[in-house]
Amino acid sequence: MKGLLGRKVGMTQVFSEDGLLIPVTVIEVQPNVVLQKKTLQSDGYSAVQLGVEDKKSNRAIKPEVGHAQKANANVKRFVAEIRGEGMFDYEVGQEVKADVFAAGDMIDVVGTSKGKGYTGAVVRNNQALGPRSHGSGFHRGLGSMATGGRTPGRIFKGSVMAGQHGGFTTTNRNLEVIKTDAEKNYILIKGNVPGPKRGFVIMKTTTKRIKSRPATTLVDLTAAKEE
Repeated sequence: MKGLLGRKVGMTQVFSEDGLLIPVTVIEVQPNVVLQKKTLQSDGYSAVQLGVEDKKSNRAIKPEVGHAQKANANVKRFVAEIRGEGMFDYEVGQEVKADVFAAGDMIDVVGTSKGKGYTGAVVRNNQALGPRSHGSGFHRGLGSMATGGRTPGRIFKGSVMAGQHGGFTTTNRNLEVIKTDAEKNYILIKGNVPGPKRGFVIMKTTTKRIKSRPATTLVDLTAAKEE
């Protein structure tokens, strides 16, 4: 499994040579640094730890500094592990750039969803509305929790009710890489990915069966402008 860390910039659109409009999310991918390699013998599992974006020295704690020094790197703001041995060809301290993925690769993107605060059950869980006729005292209420006569007589976790909405780790699976550019440090991904603008995301090879598909050929609009 291959992986990469980046920042969500926003969304835009590109066009294929077939005339199709493709909505894409732009991910800024500064060079990732391999901070550590974990093996079955030493850690009980295989993984490569990546870090991206330098942290200010006055905000780094001593354990972070010592860990980064082993890789001859600066302390990183965003650190995450990519499980498996798919990136064991990279050595500690080496940089990983956007070209680790290619156009046509299928990936899973992990991020923190946008926080929406405290919301009701209708918005949070798509609960159905109550009777809308005049005189009804129940429109957007919670409804029965079905605890009467049950053992134990308590509310179970995960019940449909009001509460905190958003702000959780979310994964969008099976997204297609449309374009990568290692020189300008960005990746274009078809569709939307979790999180707000400037939010950190983790891109990994998809867990689905199909790992890639034929790359989409895009229209080069820069050449038309130069003419």
